Amino acid sequence: MLFDRVLIANRGEIAVRIARTLRRLGIESVAVHTPSDAAAGHVREADIALEVTKYLDIEAIVGAALASGARAVHPGYGFLAENAAFARRCSEAGLVFVGPSARAIEEMGDKIRAKATVSAAGVPVVPGATEPGLEEWRDFPALIKPSAGGGGKGMVLVRSAAELPEALESARRTARAAFGDDTLLIERYVENPRHIEIQVLADTHGNTVHLGERECSLQRRHQKIIEEAPSPFVGPETRARMGAAAVEAARAVSYVGAGTVEFIVDGTTGEHHFMEMNTRLQVEHPVTELVTGLDLVELQLRVAAGERLPFGQRDVRLDGHAVEARVYAEDPARGFLPTGGRVLALREPGDAGPDPGSADSGRPDSGRPDPGRAVVRVDSGLVEGGVVGSEFDPMLSKTVAWAPDRASALRALDRALARTAVLGVVTNVPFLRALVAHSAVAAGELDTGLVERVLPELLLPEAEPPGEVVAAAALVFHAMPQGDDPWEVTDGWRVGERAWTTWRLESRDGVHAVQVRGLPEKSAEVVIDGHVVPARIRLDGRELAVTIAGRTERHLCVRDGDTLWLGHDGASWSLTRHHLGDPGDRADAAQAADGVVRSPMPGTVLVVKAQPGDRVDAGQPLVIVEAMKMEHTVTAPRDGVVSELPVQAGQPVDMDAVLAVITAEEP
Repeated sequence: MLFDRVLIANRGEIAVRIARTLRRLGIESVAVHTPSDAAAGHVREADIALEVTKYLDIEAIVGAALASGARAVHPGYGFLAENAAFARRCSEAGLVFVGPSARAIEEMGDKIRAKATVSAAGVPVVPGATEPGLEEWRDFPALIKPSAGGGGKGMVLVRSAAELPEALESARRTARAAFGDDTLLIERYVENPRHIEIQVLADTHGNTVHLGERECSLQRRHQKIIEEAPSPFVGPETRARMGAAAVEAARAVSYVGAGTVEFIVDGTTGEHHFMEMNTRLQVEHPVTELVTGLDLVELQLRVAAGERLPFGQRDVRLDGHAVEARVYAEDPARGFLPTGGRVLALREPGDAGPDPGSADSGRPDSGRPDPGRAVVRVDSGLVEGGVVGSEFDPMLSKTVAWAPDRASALRALDRALARTAVLGVVTNVPFLRALVAHSAVAAGELDTGLVERVLPELLLPEAEPPGEVVAAAALVFHAMPQGDDPWEVTDGWRVGERAWTTWRLESRDGVHAVQVRGLPEKSAEVVIDGHVVPARIRLDGRELAVTIAGRTERHLCVRDGDTLWLGHDGASWSLTRHHLGDPGDRADAAQAADGVVRSPMPGTVLVVKAQPGDRVDAGQPLVIVEAMKMEHTVTAPRDGVVSELPVQAGQPVDMDAVLAVITAEEP
């Protein structure tokens, strides 16, 4: 018998996704949230919501579950999902932990123990060594890994014996800081590796199956960006071998529930070696759901309730192709620094189906898409008015496309990303579109280093908004009433002919001057690249149609005070108008703007290294801002004097908040 109430020990898109399956199954969902997360999307989605101090407080989470009357706890992924102490504490409190046993989590959570365990079960592993004696390793290139780590943190590639001592020291420091354990292992590095993982499911009755593979080779700094199922590299025979190895790895620790066995695959020979096992639901699980027609969350719940898997290995069939892109609050143009802000307007693509499994998606094929058309699914925790800060992981949502074949799935994903707009927060969507469209991706010629190698091709050549976008913003501002006096209308009317109005609009990369005259909603003119062209706008709610020189484009548009946000084809821009007396209204507007030092990300000021009145040189450190345990030093953009310094250590700051103003010295 399934549970009547389940607490979700997580937040964001995964908590929303779990809640939707619970609702479909007639199970009440209980959300937990910190004080700052009270209006978050996962709270709105749940039937009951309880406040906790933090998501990593085991006693608070268990206490909330007991207080709510929940019978089970679903950990999602991240936070406490792979915490053996949490699984054990749930059991002690009489709660069912929707996941494997604490012993299995511990066994697979330690990379050294995990390799020894699966190797004894006959699963191929990468040749390597454990401590002591790492200093004696001589098979290069090699990869150093923290034994207790995950997510690529602390991994160091070493290509020679001369590099080894310093690399070991660096990896130890990172492991100690990130995981509280500086134990390391070293492995032979596989050149041109592909990261391919196998989804496994096991029940308490001795049944274990695999659901095929996912290709996760498109990564940046060991963090996955785009995943797909099935892999374009894996054929039926390889799938059967890797699947059998994954099943044996799961059986080696008496695994129960949904888990993922990750392999490193030689892109030349096709040899596969065990890398690690994730004892939880994966971020990329939707691609498996779409090609199998299964709801993995439902199956997790049924297994946790003691039910048998309702199918065997022979019943599993992969149909079509699914590709997922992770949408992050980060700015590729600024080195992928985390961003943030309030979601002012939101547009996410997506079809009516399939919801994570439809009527009976605990069985293969029942939740499978209509084979005649592409399907887009979005797993998102975003809501309009919600605030994206630096407190949590910057992943906002996942856009997933399914189609009968890989090429069609990639096209469907690109179209879906083009329809995505998160105004108020800078995201990586344009970068994702460039990656999906890259020729190597289209050809399926993937490896874990591809993204880094082609990164310059994926970044927009200019961070500045296109001239047409700046003109569109100027036209919108021009159409707005500027006051109650009818003589203040900016149509430029005067005896003889209409006069030009110059709008000075600041983007994140400078100040732009745009000349407009006429009535934008009827007939106007705008100067672009020195040419006068006819222009017209039509604003219907948040939908803006802009016609410039006979070409019409549509944008999502929202105003936030003096700032206008525009979204088009997956990209977004913010432009702020300057009033009289602002730096943008001076002849040296661009030079004045250069002296304004802004925070590159939302976060907290750690250190202030200057004082008002100090003379500074270009490149001199001024302020250190921290976000997501990452420090960023903000430097002076030019020589001059610190005329303003409105921040202090410990102060939270928004993205693009003014940290300092550097004024040029008088000649």
